[in-house]
Amino acid sequence: MAMQAHEVEELIRASFPNATITIEGDDGVHFSAMVVDESFRDMNRVQQQRAVFAALKGKMDGPNGELHALALTTKAPE
Repeated sequence: MAMQAHEVEELIRASFPNATITIEGDDGVHFSAMVVDESFRDMNRVQQQRAVFAALKGKMDGPNGELHALALTTKAPE
């Protein structure tokens, strides 16, 4: 089942309510996301991305995942 960009954003926003989130992609399975959140300040890039993927609550898990690909950029605010 395909997802919409706003659904991806809602999942991420539930874990990062104060983040600046930009989601792009319109084919339902391939998206790119930029997540900027203060909580990332003391995390390395891998920790940041793991936190965002955890927020997706399994939507990318395995061949039956609703979300096939997410190009992810994360950072703390400047």
